[in-house]
Amino acid sequence: MDKTNTFRRAAALLALTLAGTAFAQGWPADKPITMIVPFPPGGVADTVARPVAEALGKELKQTVLVENRVGAGGALGIGAAARAPADGYTVLLSLSSISILPEADALLGRKPAFTLNQFKPIARFTADPTVLVVRADAPWKTLAEFVTDAKRNPGKFNFGSSGNYGTMHVPMEMLKARAGIFLTHIPYTGAGPAVLALLGGQVDAVASGPSTVAQHIKAGKLRALAHWGDKPLASLPDVPSLKQAGFPAAFAQWSALFVPAGVPDDIVGKLRAAAKKAAADPNVVATVNRAGSPIEYLDAPEFQAYWDADAKVMVEAVRRIGKVE
Repeated sequence: MDKTNTFRRAAALLALTLAGTAFAQGWPADKPITMIVPFPPGGVADTVARPVAEALGKELKQTVLVENRVGAGGALGIGAAARAPADGYTVLLSLSSISILPEADALLGRKPAFTLNQFKPIARFTADPTVLVVRADAPWKTLAEFVTDAKRNPGKFNFGSSGNYGTMHVPMEMLKARAGIFLTHIPYTGAGPAVLALLGGQVDAVASGPSTVAQHIKAGKLRALAHWGDKPLASLPDVPSLKQAGFPAAFAQWSALFVPAGVPDDIVGKLRAAAKKAAADPNVVATVNRAGSPIEYLDAPEFQAYWDADAKVMVEAVRRIGKVE
């Protein structure tokens, strides 16, 4: 009896494996792929996602639809991707905030909207240091002037972000700690709305990926004071790093493609191959370069190692910030 049951279980497992392999071989013939972007249009994630989705569609010979699911600093969309069927028809284009949000939820005593082990990485596309920008008509020409004014007027000035503990909030908290200043944090639903608030005079500064603000800097509407990188930015070569300005802090706002953890390896392999070609697609390269966010491609194994190390740094930063309601 036991041998019969063992045989039946083995046969059932083999049948499931063969069915999964057959499904993976046919993927993605059945229907379009949805790429969830957990931030509004106009931000870094959306800027990267749209040309990448088009390039992936060409490689996979299937439509890739970008769906902006915004809210909770990105947690709403990332959580939706984590719970999506692991059939390869839902992918996630997220920023480095994916590493921050579960720790923030734990800090606030909330059930995390997702956990990192719910995802498999496919590829990293960009990795940009955030840039501190103010309006062009602001009185500050340098970071030193901004810091000096903030020290003289604690709490008078504010900054916008894409949400609590997001990739625009964490670097500003790093700067505040290094410079010993107090700035009021105003969270928005994404980078695009935060930058619009800066342009409209609702906030005094933002820390954003270059791709979100480069066009406004070129148009003379915004001024960059410093960046969180460790080498000169190709798009903003005259802008000093925080370290050069005397306030050493580093932060990279990267964008990457993920799938739910249960997606079969055959599909993951197809997506990795397509993502590699997408990263070299002329339209993708030109689009992100114009936005000031050059391709910094990493395939899944290298990106996994990078992600693991970066997540540790982000968790430490969140713990230093503490509870933010």
